[in-house]
Amino acid sequence: MTKEVHIRQIKGNTLAAKAGTNHWVVMDTKHEVGGSEAGSAPKELLLMALAGCTSMDVISILKKKRSPVVAYECNVKGIERDEHPKIFTEIHIEYVFYGDGIRAENVEQAIDLSTTKYCSVSAQIASSAAITHSYRIESTAKLSG
Repeated sequence: MTKEVHIRQIKGNTLAAKAGTNHWVVMDTKHEVGGSEAGSAPKELLLMALAGCTSMDVISILKKKRSPVVAYECNVKGIERDEHPKIFTEIHIEYVFYGDGIRAENVEQAIDLSTTKYCSVSAQIASSAAITHSYRIESTAKLSG
């Protein structure tokens, strides 16, 4: 299957991108390098894509397991090297689940399936960055705080 992306310049280094879903995404950079600071930087979008891909897997797997997840968050931190190209060398994904009665073994299995089998963004990035992960299971009482 072939995927295509179309980029349109808005002004300077402010760009809009569109792919098969036909939704526009604004990409931008800092003023000092020709941007307007009106959108996410491409490398930020890469981390967002990773978080989104693995999150969709994990949420879907836990839903199939009838896990009582009430709310979910995912935090991703990337460390880039100092020299150009400034690729990410380390990425850490933290999965946070809210709910009472969520079983750790179900969470671990869902994360393992995503990170080793299903998440194509993770598989794409893994050849250049060490990807680690952790998770927390929080009570629903933490949601109101």
